[in-house]
Amino acid sequence: MSGNDTLAPKSYDVLARLADVIEQRKSADPDKSYVARLFNQGTNAILKKVGEEATEVVMAAKDGDARQLVAEVADLWFHTLLALNALGLKPADVLAELERREGQSGLEEFAARKARVRDAERNPEKL
Repeated sequence: MSGNDTLAPKSYDVLARLADVIEQRKSADPDKSYVARLFNQGTNAILKKVGEEATEVVMAAKDGDARQLVAEVADLWFHTLLALNALGLKPADVLAELERREGQSGLEEFAARKARVRDAERNPEKL
């Protein structure tokens, strides 16, 4: 754990603030706003950036470069916030899902998710 693990919970409000900035800037002039430019290019452009940033996270981690890894994760989180916004979601939606999973083993969560998919395939009318 790093020294930053002692941040107060309200410090995580930065995600909500950033989501608000994204919402404000997505309809700005694409020539003056990176966010507006990506939204103007469409959801596929945003998703492409998420994929690029995810690859850069993997590469930084593989290189063992902690400083670069943090920078790349920040880029990934930012672009993921753009993707969430494009689909009408907010960071709170992801945080709620993480809270729902809290205390559940990853294997249990994976099995439950697999069961939900299997049930949906067997009973598509319940979707």
